[in-house]
Amino acid sequence: MVKLVTATNEALSFLDNLIKAHGPVLLYQSGGCCDGSAPMCYIEGDFRIGEADKLLGMIGDTPFYMHVSQYEYWKHTQLIIDAVPGRGAEFSLDSIEDTHFIMESRVFTDEEYEIVKNQR
Repeated sequence: MVKLVTATNEALSFLDNLIKAHGPVLLYQSGGCCDGSAPMCYIEGDFRIGEADKLLGMIGDTPFYMHVSQYEYWKHTQLIIDAVPGRGAEFSLDSIEDTHFIMESRVFTDEEYEIVKNQR
């Protein structure tokens, strides 16, 4: 199995701190409107997941979603969630912190992409 989304140790540690402070959360990859294309963090229940949202995987015990139309642009890549100094996107829970999530990516190898296509 090839993971569509993964996270750095820094992101996992930051996510654990947010969960300890706020309870269960979810991550949603922003489509680039108001706050660019930042991973957005919401308290579970504060953001409605729709039928057109795709669960890409879990970051620890936290689900990570993306709209299916945006996934078409990213389907050839593995998303890597990291946490870096600075405030997060305005509508995201990390906007009140001194650390925020960012997304990096790497292109799948041909072999990995074949596996990903069969996982869908």
